[in-house]
Amino acid sequence: HYNAAQLFLSSPASMLVTEARTEPLQLLPASSLAGSMKPEPSQSPPRLLETLSEARRVRNEAERQYRAAQASRGSCDAVFDILKDRATDRVPVSRLLGVVEAAGIQLSDPRLRQCVASIRERQKRAVMCDEEARNSFFLDRAAFAEVARASIALMLQVLRKDFVLPDFQEFTGELAAIFERCRANTEGRVANCIPQLARADPARWGAAVCTVDGQRAGFGDHQSVSKPLNYALAMTEAGSDRVHQFVGYEPSGISFNSIALNSENKPHNPMINSGAIAVCSLLARGQRLADRFDYVLRQYLRMSAGERLGFSNSTFLSERESSDRNYAIGYYMRENGCFPPDTDLRETLDFYLQLCALEATCDSAAVIAATLANGGVCPLTGDPVLSAEAVRDTLSLMHSCGLYDYSGQFAFKCGLPAKSGVSGAILLVIPGLMGIALWSPPLDRQGNSCRGIQFCRELVARFSLHNFDSTVRRRPDRADSRRRLTETQSAEIVGLLFAASNNDVTALRGAFLKGLCMDQADYDGRTALHVAAAEGHAEAVQFLLVTCGVAVGPRDRWGFTPLNDAERFGRTEVAELLRAAAVAAAVEESDEAEVGGKEEAAAELSDTTVEVESETGTPSAAVEAEVLMPSTASIDWPDKL
Repeated sequence: HYNAAQLFLSSPASMLVTEARTEPLQLLPASSLAGSMKPEPSQSPPRLLETLSEARRVRNEAERQYRAAQASRGSCDAVFDILKDRATDRVPVSRLLGVVEAAGIQLSDPRLRQCVASIRERQKRAVMCDEEARNSFFLDRAAFAEVARASIALMLQVLRKDFVLPDFQEFTGELAAIFERCRANTEGRVANCIPQLARADPARWGAAVCTVDGQRAGFGDHQSVSKPLNYALAMTEAGSDRVHQFVGYEPSGISFNSIALNSENKPHNPMINSGAIAVCSLLARGQRLADRFDYVLRQYLRMSAGERLGFSNSTFLSERESSDRNYAIGYYMRENGCFPPDTDLRETLDFYLQLCALEATCDSAAVIAATLANGGVCPLTGDPVLSAEAVRDTLSLMHSCGLYDYSGQFAFKCGLPAKSGVSGAILLVIPGLMGIALWSPPLDRQGNSCRGIQFCRELVARFSLHNFDSTVRRRPDRADSRRRLTETQSAEIVGLLFAASNNDVTALRGAFLKGLCMDQADYDGRTALHVAAAEGHAEAVQFLLVTCGVAVGPRDRWGFTPLNDAERFGRTEVAELLRAAAVAAAVEESDEAEVGGKEEAAAELSDTTVEVESETGTPSAAVEAEVLMPSTASIDWPDKL
C-alpha cells in the first residue's frame, strides 16, 4: 500500500483512483485502461479534488506507519544488542525482565501487557513454568523483536534511564529507611467514630509510591480519601462555575464535621464533610443511584489503571448507622439552599457514604495520586481522566485544606498537596513527579495518621520536594531525587571549571555560597585551581585559596599541581601566589603538629600533676593554657598572601 500510494502521487498521470470514498482505495494502472476508457463527463472537478485529497491522506498515513515500523525495527535491534548474551547471541528473559523491574516498572504495567503475554505464550509452547522460563528462557533476534515491539518505547526509556527518578532503586532505598523509622512510632489512637474503623489493627503500616512515568514501589501492609477525587470528577464533569456555585474554596478554620457554612451560605471547601456532600449532589445528576455509583467507580478505576478497588459494605452500613452528624449537616445545608433544585437528600447522603466506603490498596491509591501529579492523565495507561484545570484546583485545595486542623502546619512544614482520612490514609501528591499513598490507623489529635505525617516530614527533610525549596541555593543535606548523583556532580564540576577558566569570580562565589565543594576534581583529577592557575587568573586563584580555603597542592592524573601548571605556562604572578600559599600551609601544618604534641604531653601529665597555684595565684590549668597558647605568640605570614 505504501509503494502504490507513493507511486500514485509521484506520477498522477499514470494511475486512476476509483471509489475512494466508499470502498477501500484501489489503484489501477492507466495503461490497462488507455484507449478503452475515459473519465465520465459527470465526474466534476470537486469530486476529483476530494479523491486526490483522500489519496494524499492515505499516502501520508502509509508513510507514517512505514517510518514507525522502520524505527521500531531499528530500536528492537539496538535493545537486543545491549541485552544479548555475547556467547549465545540471544537475550535471556531473566535479564530483560530484571532490567525493567530494576527501573521500577512492574510486570503488571499495562504498557508491558503485550510483551508479557507474548513471553507467556512462548512459555506454554515450551512447556515451562514461569520460574523455569524466567531463569532459562532465551530469545533470538527475531523472537525478541516479536516480543518487544509493542513495548519498545518503554524499554528504550528504561535503558536510557529517561525517567523523572533516574536512580529509582536508590530513591526507594531511602524511602524504605524512612518507612522503617516510622514503624517505630507508636503514638496516636485508632478512630472510634465508626465502629468498623475502631477494630483496625494499630500496628498495620503501609506505603506505596508511583511516579508520573509509572515507576512503582510498595512497602509494608486501605478506608477512604475520596473527597478530592470526587471534587476533581465534579469539576471535570460540571465545570468550575457550576461546582463553586454550591461549595466554596477557602480553608474553614473549623472542625471537618462542623455544622457551619461560610458567609455566602455555602460549605467552606470540598475537603470537609459539608463540602463533600454538596459535591456528591452534583455528580452524575439525573441518573439512578446505582448508575451514579458505577460511574464514579469507573472513573476511579481509570485513575488507578484498573488496579484493585473494593467496596466495604460493612463499613457503609456501619457509617450509615452512626452518621447522625452527617444527616444533621445535610438537613442544615438543605435549609440554607446549598443543593441544586430537586436534590434527593437521603439519596445524596447514601451516595456520599457509599463513596466513603470505597477501598483501595496502597498500590492502587498511589497510582491515583500519580494521576493527579500527572495533570489528570494516568501514567500507566495515558488515559486523560481529569481535566488539567480540575487537577489544578483540586491540588490547590488539598494544599490549603487537605489535613483537617493540621492543614496550615502541613503546608508550612511540608509544602505539598495532601489529603488525609479518618481511616489513617494519606494521599500525598508531588506535582510533576509522583504520588504517594500512606496508611496507618493510629491518629493524632487533628485526625491524621501519626506515622503518615512523620513519613511526609522526613521525606521533605531528606529530599528537595517542598514546593518552595530553592532550586538555586540547594541545601547540601537535601538530595535532588529528579537527578542522578553523577549528573549532579558532573554539572557542578563543569560549572566550577568553566568559571575558573573564564576568571568568573562571581560564579565561583555563587558556587561557594551554595555550599559546593570547591576542591572537586574532574575525571583527570583537575580542579578549579588547576584551571585558574594554567590560565593565569590571579583573582580566581586568590579567591579559591583565601576565601574557599582549597588545598594548594592537589595532583592531577599526570602528577601536576596547580603550581606546576603556572610555571609551565609562564604565569609568574599566579606562581608567586601559589608558592606563598604553600609556605603558609606548611607553617600552619607544623604549628598545628607542635600544638598537638604539647596538648598530648599535657594530657599525659594531667593524670599525675596536683593542683598548684603560681606566684600570682593563677591556677595551674591557666598556667598550662598560657604555655600552650602564649598571648605573645605570632605567626610570620608571607607578604604575598
